[in-house]
Amino acid sequence: MQRTGPAKFTLALVAKESGLSPATLVQRFGSKQKLLHALARRGSGLGSHIVAQFRSQHDSPLRVAREFLLCFAEMASTPKEMANHLAWLQMDLTDPVMHRHFLELTQENQGIVAELLDEAVAAGELVPNDTQALARVLNALVTGGLFAWATFRHGTARAWLEQDLELVLGAYLVR
Repeated sequence: MQRTGPAKFTLALVAKESGLSPATLVQRFGSKQKLLHALARRGSGLGSHIVAQFRSQHDSPLRVAREFLLCFAEMASTPKEMANHLAWLQMDLTDPVMHRHFLELTQENQGIVAELLDEAVAAGELVPNDTQALARVLNALVTGGLFAWATFRHGTARAWLEQDLELVLGAYLVR
């Protein structure tokens, strides 16, 4: 999905990548649309697994939150990949089934960030604040930041997001 947008995404392409025949995919899913719906359903809960991995590597809840937010930079190692994701976003926003799953995933991710921010406040890393609102801002910063990075094309997506995150989170750090 990073390498191609929805217009060029076919069951034949998926079959080639997966080593299955297009007929097998049709038999299992029925159509390209139903395959995409199944894929969208599988996104739920993924954020918790990613956070668990970061928790095993870092003791700081703030560091885990940063790493979780920065992992979204992996969606786009090139501006072309970001353009492909934007094309998929059109489907996420217009197809009712895709939108429902996209909304659930976005709410889940925003909730994960808010929880990590709450932990960072409790750990004395951040000053007390409205962590729900800050999580919403950080989510918008990451999604908008990826678009801005693809537009301006300075450095890597991760470096771009790191700079923006530090700017926003810096105002909330315990000094």
